[in-house]
Amino acid sequence: MPKRRKGANLSRRTTNSTVMRDIRARRSGEQIQQNNTDVRASMAQLRESLSQEARDERNQQRQLERRETRRFIVNRRRGIDQQRQQLLRAFTSDSFLRLAFQYEPDVEYYAHSKVVIGSLDKECPHCHALKFKNEPVGMCCSSGKVQLTEIETPPEPLHGLLIGTDPDSSLFLKSIRTFNSCFQMTSFGATEIVNNIAANGQQFNSTFKIKGQIYHKVGSLLPMPNESHKFLQIYFMGGEDSERALANRVDARCDYHNLNSPFARRIVTYLDALLNEHNELLKLFKSHMHKLQSDNHAIVINPDRTPAGEHVRRFNAPVVDDVAGIMVGDRTATRQIMIRRRNNNLQFISDTHRSYDALQYPLIFWKGQDGYCVNIKQRDPVTGAETNKNVSSKDFYSYRLMIRSGRDNIILRCRELSQQFMVDMYVKIESERLRYLRYNQQKLRAEEYIHLRDAIAKNADTAEIGNSVILPSSYVGSPRHMQEYIQDAMTFVREYGRPCLFITFTCNPKWQEITSLLLPGQNAIHRHDITARVFKQKLKSLISFITKLHVFGPTRCWMYSVEWQKRDYLMLTF
Repeated sequence: MPKRRKGANLSRRTTNSTVMRDIRARRSGEQIQQNNTDVRASMAQLRESLSQEARDERNQQRQLERRETRRFIVNRRRGIDQQRQQLLRAFTSDSFLRLAFQYEPDVEYYAHSKVVIGSLDKECPHCHALKFKNEPVGMCCSSGKVQLTEIETPPEPLHGLLIGTDPDSSLFLKSIRTFNSCFQMTSFGATEIVNNIAANGQQFNSTFKIKGQIYHKVGSLLPMPNESHKFLQIYFMGGEDSERALANRVDARCDYHNLNSPFARRIVTYLDALLNEHNELLKLFKSHMHKLQSDNHAIVINPDRTPAGEHVRRFNAPVVDDVAGIMVGDRTATRQIMIRRRNNNLQFISDTHRSYDALQYPLIFWKGQDGYCVNIKQRDPVTGAETNKNVSSKDFYSYRLMIRSGRDNIILRCRELSQQFMVDMYVKIESERLRYLRYNQQKLRAEEYIHLRDAIAKNADTAEIGNSVILPSSYVGSPRHMQEYIQDAMTFVREYGRPCLFITFTCNPKWQEITSLLLPGQNAIHRHDITARVFKQKLKSLISFITKLHVFGPTRCWMYSVEWQKRDYLMLTF
């Protein structure tokens, strides 16, 4: 190991150093160049005089010296870091150990650096999404692998209605789900749509909830004789002239949804004109309407393909050969949308069809933009080239729901409609996961005796063993998942005894981290994306505060669960 110097000579001025500094200062450029040439020549002569063995020995010696020097520097830095960490841990343990039993009401514990979650100021270098400091790096765009076209800002008057500058904005935002229902082209259904009804019969906190499966259905372009127009059919209501046709459409929408005020009719009139002008799906249907020669003819929309020459995530003017076709009969793929000219049947829309979102949410996808489909490819974060991996529905909608610097996300301005959209898309994500489990049972199943044990436990017919779909413990909410947590909890009780503490931690909609991120006119109930993200960060902070800082004393084991309260806010049971 090289000897350590007692001190640096950089700031010392000796007689020799002063003389040499003066000599170098007085030399001209030619003298400096000549001196460098002489030094290079002497070094070359010295190298030639050395044998190959001597050179190898000298190089090895230098390598050893450099290695020892690096090792010394690394060990020194490591020792300093370890000492600093030990001091920090000692300070932390001394400061917080059993602090819960020495509570001081005048101390602002919430402002401590170990408790504060920070602000939403960490920007993703790939998609410019804003995140908290402890949120996962790839939660927004998978670290640049998900690259989607942004939803364009809508034109007026829809933009003014959403941001609150239009005089009718208050009425529009209060009933935005109703106004969206006026223009949706597919019907929305679920196994059960839950309303929050209190004991006195009054409804509270209009959070959108469903139970079971969500499904979208589409009918024909024209109604059956003696039947009224509904959903997509309203767009094809005629009249003596264009003004009369518009009035008929407005009357049909307002009468069906009980929108009787003149302000509501004005909003419906404006939005009808906007969608007929800008929505590409409507233009597609109307451009093909005259080609349907009989009621048995149908427009078929391909679930994956987009117009030739366009980017995979962009949908512009319809192209007949690529976007849709005219066919007779029932020959169609499962995921295709087939809309007949006149028919009494309803067709289920596949949740992986690219037009699934735009048909149901025309006020969000006002231009008829594509939604999620199964063939969207991930991209290389550096080159932007497509890879052979697909984007999952979870990654797709995580990208769509992020807050980005300098961009306005209209999905987050839609209040109750955004709640319905999030619930709808989450069901789509869960359905995609369940489909994967269903079609990969051979990879996920354990030995056959496990199926026999399951059959005995549920008193099932042993002849049906192997026919049911097995949900693994990795699927959240499945019986195996719940059993796994119960067994872990019972193991803790058997090993360490009964729990010492039962802690509840409830989300507060008045938290400054939530209120500071709300848009004008919004409440926490309108932004479940912010509420969930803030609660998640505070949950991590609380668990760290208890288990690592030992405010109740050293922690031996712990478990927690998160649930929704009746008043629609998150609660932690620890």
